[in-house]
Amino acid sequence: TVFFGYGGFGRSRAVGPATVPSASATLCITLSYMESSSSAPRSFRLSATTCSMLDQLAESTSESRSSLVERMLAEALRTEHHPLIRFRTGGSGRREPALIGTRHAVRQLVSQVRAADGDVDEIAEIMELPVASVRAVMAYYADFRDEIDAEIAWATAVEAEERARWDREQAVLT
Repeated sequence: TVFFGYGGFGRSRAVGPATVPSASATLCITLSYMESSSSAPRSFRLSATTCSMLDQLAESTSESRSSLVERMLAEALRTEHHPLIRFRTGGSGRREPALIGTRHAVRQLVSQVRAADGDVDEIAEIMELPVASVRAVMAYYADFRDEIDAEIAWATAVEAEERARWDREQAVLT
């Protein structure tokens, strides 16, 4: 649920982005998420400029304001703790953490380190990355292991589906 309002304490009223009184007005956004039992409603005051940017981004991504704020805040907090990790939208449209300054998704580097029996130095050399960068990826993985394992499983399933599709196409062509 998203509520935009302005006014003094206890005097908020719903306003749409077009009815904001001025660019310097402060808006309040209250977030409530039903999809997770661990979510809690919170109120934040955002400038009219920030709200306008939020509305534009929500419209361009087809996300609700609540979902967009939740995603962006979660990513910002993770980035604060893991400064070498940034989030990007992959080719499939999914958001995923990646090593800053590279095209390497965290899941890809974690898979490589696993395949090398945990030898971070070997993967850093093969991928031509600083050892500290690969260690940063593994530190992120340590904090969000279940999430990254799910991403690896998803990517493995997509790879298998695409391979099966390619095999079918090759069978038709020969």
